[in-house]
Amino acid sequence: MRTRPLDLVAPALVTALLIGCGGSTPAPTAATASAAPAEAAAGQPMQPEFDAPQDEGRPPTAEREEAAASDAVDRDAAPAEAAPPPAPPVAAAPVTPTPGPAQSRATKAGAARGADARIQVTGGAPAPKRAPTPAATAVARPAPPPPAVAITAPEPQGSETYRDYGVNPVEDPAKDRLSTFAIDVDTASYAIARRKIMDGALPPYQAVRAEEFLNYFDYGYASPATGPFAVHLAAAPSPFTAGHHLVRVAVQGKRMPVKERTPVHLVYLVDTSGSMHSPDKIELAKKSLKMLTDTLKPGDTVALCTYAGSVREVLAPTGIESKGKILAALADLTAGGSTAMSSGIDLAYSLAERTLVKGHVNRVIVLSDGDANVGPTSHDEILKTIKRARDKGITLSTIGFGQGNYKDLMMEQLANQGDGNYAYIDSEAQARRVFSEQVGGMLQVIARDVKIQVEFDPSFVKSYRLIGYENRDVADRDFRNDKVDAGEIGAGHSVTALYDVELKVPAPKGEGAAPLVVRLRHKAPLGSNTAEETLVKMAPGAIAPTFDAAPADFRFASAVAGFAEVLRHSPHARSWRLADIEKIARAAASSKGDQQEFIGIIRRAGALANGKTDAVAVNAD
Repeated sequence: MRTRPLDLVAPALVTALLIGCGGSTPAPTAATASAAPAEAAAGQPMQPEFDAPQDEGRPPTAEREEAAASDAVDRDAAPAEAAPPPAPPVAAAPVTPTPGPAQSRATKAGAARGADARIQVTGGAPAPKRAPTPAATAVARPAPPPPAVAITAPEPQGSETYRDYGVNPVEDPAKDRLSTFAIDVDTASYAIARRKIMDGALPPYQAVRAEEFLNYFDYGYASPATGPFAVHLAAAPSPFTAGHHLVRVAVQGKRMPVKERTPVHLVYLVDTSGSMHSPDKIELAKKSLKMLTDTLKPGDTVALCTYAGSVREVLAPTGIESKGKILAALADLTAGGSTAMSSGIDLAYSLAERTLVKGHVNRVIVLSDGDANVGPTSHDEILKTIKRARDKGITLSTIGFGQGNYKDLMMEQLANQGDGNYAYIDSEAQARRVFSEQVGGMLQVIARDVKIQVEFDPSFVKSYRLIGYENRDVADRDFRNDKVDAGEIGAGHSVTALYDVELKVPAPKGEGAAPLVVRLRHKAPLGSNTAEETLVKMAPGAIAPTFDAAPADFRFASAVAGFAEVLRHSPHARSWRLADIEKIARAAASSKGDQQEFIGIIRRAGALANGKTDAVAVNAD
């Protein structure tokens, strides 16, 4: 299975940073620019089969809109009897180099886990073609009025960068009975997709990571009686594919009251560059940090620094006893200027080292839209800096804001390297969820380098496929290699993974028979770097006879996974209908607001997929 070494992360991060911030990437030649549309057409992803049939060969909504805009510009630019003087050239959106040869989504299905992934850049406006210079005429004709075009935004918008990690292939347990991956508790992908759907567009399929959809929701798993976490296994016939079963592997971290939490020392690193100058960015970031600060207790400290054209230490490490001083420093933040992220990270770690205490939580929290020029330090050096700090006990989390020029790829990978979590904030309600209701998972680590290995018994299982976690794959041989980095679990965190499994009939019976065995390996939050291992077997009785007989939380998670599969154009979900997924979610959802909201989001996505671009959000009831 695929590993996630540094040399895979760094090139993608370099590309995202350079392209997103006008770095030193060479400008594309005319030949390259003209070839880009053809290459994009060749790599056009397959459309999923939504609730209504799509027009054959019809491109996705975003591409249709861009193509229509490009055609309109071409028509406007075409000369008449005598063309007017050419308009000043318009800067084209940057052309993003693709790492490795382009692959279609169909090619990825069933491909080896080591297949190249693509980086997708969306949201850049196509450059209008310049009309050819007209020949000289005897009489100068008056220039016609300019064609109607969209009003340029006050602040230039860049492009959004996502990485396509592909889709895990179907495995034969007779050839490979082990599935190994690292824990992931990130949730940003779901929040990004939700915002785009609520704004009237389907998310780019590259932005959809199934595990982040699954882990966005709290399924109410029981807490462990002892130890840092409990494992919950369940299975039921699949509602999507006849003859298949869905198998859930869930991990619930122990919940801890605030009074038992160890002291935390936080450094807020806030992007105050010009790209953050909007209410849904810098102002929302300030409100988010105020919420976080309000959750801290005596013994905790906060430091604040910013980066734009230069970096600035706004507030030295300050005890929460002086909360008024911390809140005043946050209130004074404003955005403007260029960006120098690397220097900001260096300063943040310098501040973190002032309060580095063994046994305490030491964390840098980066708040940004990800559209950053890292400055004079190389990208490899930034990743090394993050790793060195992580080894000292200083972790790094990223919180994303805004859209239009958002760099999801960079924000995700920085958090991955920093052993922190990655969230996306699009509203005060989401900020409250991350920084108030679920803040314990960020502030209190209960297990480090957590890996999961699921072993499927070939006498029970004909085939299996892990839904999501493509960028969290760990080589089977590295499961017990404690030097290989993995994810962390915070207090109250839950992790959910679903497998699409085809069972053999009849299944073996008898004492000790188990279709699968789950092993978890983790290190204590402090102290020894030697990991402990836990083993849990699934009993045949854990398989529900029908899907409807499965627990409600299992059925709701199945709907979430199905929604992610459809949105990311999984080849395994071509015949899945959003209307059916909505019915599953409606029947299984609890009264929690986010679960009820999910039902409406599925319905809205279905309307958008069927061409109803004027669809409005509807209530779940």
